[in-house]
Amino acid sequence: MTLSAQLWSENADITAEVLANPFVRGIGDGTLARELFAGYIAQDAFFLESFARAYALALARSTDTETLLTFADLLAGVREELGLHAGYAASWGIDMAGVTPGAATLAYTEFLLATAATGGLGEVCAAMTPCMRLYAHIGSQLDVGTAGPYAQWVQTYADPGFEEVAALLERLLDRLGNDSPAIRRAYRRAMRLELEFFSAAYGA
Repeated sequence: MTLSAQLWSENADITAEVLANPFVRGIGDGTLARELFAGYIAQDAFFLESFARAYALALARSTDTETLLTFADLLAGVREELGLHAGYAASWGIDMAGVTPGAATLAYTEFLLATAATGGLGEVCAAMTPCMRLYAHIGSQLDVGTAGPYAQWVQTYADPGFEEVAALLERLLDRLGNDSPAIRRAYRRAMRLELEFFSAAYGA
């Protein structure tokens, strides 16, 4: 079993909590209150900008061409995702200017940026992979047909293209990481922060 597959398997308890989270369930059945989704989109856009900065820090610290180019591709993927959020903001009337990050958002972004600035590249990948893998998993588990106004969101993360990007980051983790306590801590911490991010979006 690869390192990324092992870490994903070992954190199945948090994955189950995420899928059972009322915010995620509300997206899946289309019942989530519109204002909660709007607040989430604004917070997620702030998060994604920090995610992009973490990729950029890792790119700058890359020691070989393959790693550098892979981080560049992953950074381009964040740009596409931010474009999706901008589309939501325009069509839903969400004010993205001057977003004040919530406590859960700050906890997550500060963890990512600190890891990207000071951790080894394997640890950086371990901190960033859960976001990508969880969203791809959520997309595969929710039903576009029942998501109602959130069908586009579900489709985005269910798309094979998003799965490919998640797998790209996992391959980088497998190549740069090792089965160490630091890698395990970074991965589980990111999984827990993802859950807390969804809970905060629901107001829980």
